[in-house]
Amino acid sequence: MLALLPLCRKVMTWMTALAVLAACEPSSTTRGPLINPNEAVPVALLVPKTAPNGAILAQSLENSALLAVEDLGSIKISLQVYDTVGTPDGAAEAARLAIQDGAKIILGPLFAENARAVGQVAAASGINVLTFSNNPAVAGGNVFILGNTFQTTADRLVEFALSQGKSGIFIVHADDPAERVGADAIEQAARKSGASVLGVQSFALSQQGVVDAIPGIANSFLAYGADTMFVTSGNSGALPFLAALLPEYGIDRDTAQFIGLQRLDVPSSALSLKGLQGAWFATPAPVLAQQFSRRYAGAYGTQPNPIASLAYDGIAAIGALVAQGKSNALQTRALIQGAGFAGVNGPFRLLRNGTNERGLAVAQVENNQVIVIDPAPTSFGSADF
Repeated sequence: MLALLPLCRKVMTWMTALAVLAACEPSSTTRGPLINPNEAVPVALLVPKTAPNGAILAQSLENSALLAVEDLGSIKISLQVYDTVGTPDGAAEAARLAIQDGAKIILGPLFAENARAVGQVAAASGINVLTFSNNPAVAGGNVFILGNTFQTTADRLVEFALSQGKSGIFIVHADDPAERVGADAIEQAARKSGASVLGVQSFALSQQGVVDAIPGIANSFLAYGADTMFVTSGNSGALPFLAALLPEYGIDRDTAQFIGLQRLDVPSSALSLKGLQGAWFATPAPVLAQQFSRRYAGAYGTQPNPIASLAYDGIAAIGALVAQGKSNALQTRALIQGAGFAGVNGPFRLLRNGTNERGLAVAQVENNQVIVIDPAPTSFGSADF
């Protein structure tokens, strides 16, 4: 069984503990209810049980949260699960029921608009929300997102590129809202780190759109003299077309360092794409992720949904804070303590603006396999952010 203890009292590995990394920092009385740390703390989990195609994901999130509760040992969490129906109205009603039942903090929901609705309901009662969303547009106030953000990924990859002498960035993105956010994150990361964005080119989000754009993308990249091509698309979008066609126009590992803002190894079949050989991407610490998957499979006989680890992280963070024995353990100041928490995919911390920072590894696709070329950090080097 995994115990959660402050790291300032004892240093432990992930397999012996998921600990808050900086429990020694003082908390101030800010947003959030007081709790009785000597009694089971009521926590609400909001999942899309009856949403179309939502049952399997909801069960995976619930299983992960229950596994985390079990691993807390003597730290008592009373977990109640509520169905959001996968809609903003359903999520808002689930939040109302949870608050009526005495929830001191809300974990979930998943979708951004649902999280926004829950945040509005919870704010009226001074309750903080840890949503599984990765959309920074819903973060802020009493809403904290647990999902990995484009900004965290972009910051990690741009900094690593600079460390490898790659400073001339060319950004390629589909003309849709999510990928525009990704492109903006890369530009912001470049400004912070001192890299140069030499060009940005978009394409219509369709098969014909990306095919038509390939010659122009290649010509512009070479004309600008860039050494790094950042692509915001994933394998479920335009990335396979870009990886397959760009080498035909002179953009290969000899002329460009290809970097994917999204995971290049999902699905694993994408690793065989010729144009992705030598490409970089950011990923959670692989060893920790594999450990979690094995533990989940051992408990439930199936593999977890990739998002399920966020439910474990949320419960682990809540439990670590409750373990300190303070009545203000779930107030805002405690949630955003600087050194963060140890999660099942590596360290993470919640930021004042409601977003988060996660420790990520940098991996490279090589010979149809994933090779970690820069390990994920095991902790954050400073309590300041």
